[in-house]
Amino acid sequence: MGEQHRLSIAHTEASNGWGGQEIRVLTEAAGFIARGHRVVVYAPDGARILAEAPRLGVPAVALPIGRKRPRGAQALVASLSRERVDIVNTHSSTDTWLSALACCWLDARRRERPVLVRTRHVSIAVPNDPATQWLYRRATARIVTTGDALREQLIRDNGIDPQRIDSVPTGIDASRFEPRSRTAARSELGLPRDAPLIGIVATLRSWKGHRHLIEALPLMMRSDARLVIVGDGPQRAALEAQREALGLGGRVIFAGLQQDVAPWLAAFDVFALPSYANEGVPQALLQAMVARVPCVTTPVGGIPEIARNGETARIVPAADPEALARAIDALLADPAEAQRLAANARAFVIPRYGLATMLDRMEVVFRRALAERSNRDRLYKQPGAAR
Repeated sequence: MGEQHRLSIAHTEASNGWGGQEIRVLTEAAGFIARGHRVVVYAPDGARILAEAPRLGVPAVALPIGRKRPRGAQALVASLSRERVDIVNTHSSTDTWLSALACCWLDARRRERPVLVRTRHVSIAVPNDPATQWLYRRATARIVTTGDALREQLIRDNGIDPQRIDSVPTGIDASRFEPRSRTAARSELGLPRDAPLIGIVATLRSWKGHRHLIEALPLMMRSDARLVIVGDGPQRAALEAQREALGLGGRVIFAGLQQDVAPWLAAFDVFALPSYANEGVPQALLQAMVARVPCVTTPVGGIPEIARNGETARIVPAADPEALARAIDALLADPAEAQRLAANARAFVIPRYGLATMLDRMEVVFRRALAERSNRDRLYKQPGAAR
């Protein structure tokens, strides 16, 4: 297998949601297709990623992999046999288990089997039970995390060999998030021209901390400030009820899911991401930094890898609306300081978290996994090798 062998990659994603994880899957897939590789995405019927894939020119196929059922593994066996895939890159727990079983089935029957690469996007703890140890130490060829903190967590808490784990943060296409006129962006989106706008772009999940941001709004010094929530998800009804209970009415704007978040970021005076759990290195925070929007966030998961207090962002404790309000107030009151942080953040992110950098590093991971498999196979075939 030559070094420039054209890769055949299958991404599996059991999630029905739509957020940074699913966007990375498609962005990475589209990037590899543009480089001449062959890529397909497998997801459950009805998953949002299937609907979005054609927009990025990514082939996507519905398979019953949304639940841990034998038919999901069987469907993967059939598809992987038919497609002759080199790499299966899994992204959620359910599809990782099903893919591991499918690859083992192919291996046991001496079929051409792909190698399994597991990408971990969130900092949820991984169990240490025997089955999970088999999954991470035996069935998976390599593990990718979306930040250094997640990598260190697996090494520390699960005893994974550091040589088998690569940290590859999500890459951002900087050309999509060039700084633009705030006034023009607000006019385009129908947002208030003069009111301070605090924005968040995130799936409406509990751990993203939207409720703490809503609680912070009436604590702020600027009573005319508005909060713009871009995204959708399971917490929407609860957050709308919270807005009404606090009497915030039109001060909290639910913008819903947006395919292009760039104009929304451009409209914000401050970007806030008050997550309290389960974060890697969040795409939305990277995007805001590239768009040169001053940011307030928390020291959760991989966030401190890009958000450095007083240098590239303001950091506040998680689940602390009062601290959140004070940090936002400080940035609104000192535009020069806000723009200093924003400029520093953009200068820090662009050379380190570019799209091409992510694709380069993932290609290294994939080729290394294949080379390691080939080396094991050669050893296995040597006379006297243990069978």
